[in-house]
Amino acid sequence: MPRRSLIPGLGFLYQLYIRRLKGQIRERNHPKHVGLILDGNRRWAKQRLETSSSGHRAGADKIHEFLTWCDDMGVEVVTLYLLSTDNISGRDEKELNALVGIIESLADQLSRFRNWRVQHVGHREDLPPGLLAQLDGAAARSEANSGMHVNLAVGYGGRQDITQAVRKLVERHIEGGGDLKGLSEQISVDAIADNLYTGGQPDLDLVIRTSGEQRLSDFMIWQAAHSEFYFVEALGPDLREVDFLRAIRDFGRRQRRYGH
Repeated sequence: MPRRSLIPGLGFLYQLYIRRLKGQIRERNHPKHVGLILDGNRRWAKQRLETSSSGHRAGADKIHEFLTWCDDMGVEVVTLYLLSTDNISGRDEKELNALVGIIESLADQLSRFRNWRVQHVGHREDLPPGLLAQLDGAAARSEANSGMHVNLAVGYGGRQDITQAVRKLVERHIEGGGDLKGLSEQISVDAIADNLYTGGQPDLDLVIRTSGEQRLSDFMIWQAAHSEFYFVEALGPDLREVDFLRAIRDFGRRQRRYGH
């Protein structure tokens, strides 16, 4: 349940500002593909003397809101960084098990909400069978949907993504009876991009990260090569619609240089 403002009229002023922001970005360019690194869930919980899992649950609730904001803004693809390859090896087992359960529930819920199409992007081999079953079920359940495309980056690492893409190219070339010279000719920017977990999708236009941290943490380092970045001081569960709209407004004001 939304918390009521303790200052009379503040809620009205906030909604007025929201409308103003939407008016400012209505005529500007919108990102087609947005990435979200929802960081700070554990710090949010620690500040409230709660468990880490409560922070992750609050972050999952915020993801629902965030995706709705994106959908209403006309964003075509959203990628959520939920569990990295480093998280799998570096997190406490109890916390990791709780996080896995939260992701399972989130995947199921998102595949039943609106007309979104849910897809798992990430390395499958290190994930628990139950989590894989939920991710696969969500993808199958929403496969025919034509709305916003939602990538769940689970067991994901950017360097691993590139590695497996190149490995696919090599394996297919060998299976086709190709030689070493022919292999070198097959490796190109477009060929690698087509074999990434996000093959066929537009590259990231905008990456939003919460909690004030300003780093990628191995998140889609290929797809984010020409992305714009927006860093929010708020911890993950405290992300507000006004923060999102400011990010979209900031994106529309920037002149994208593509390496220059």
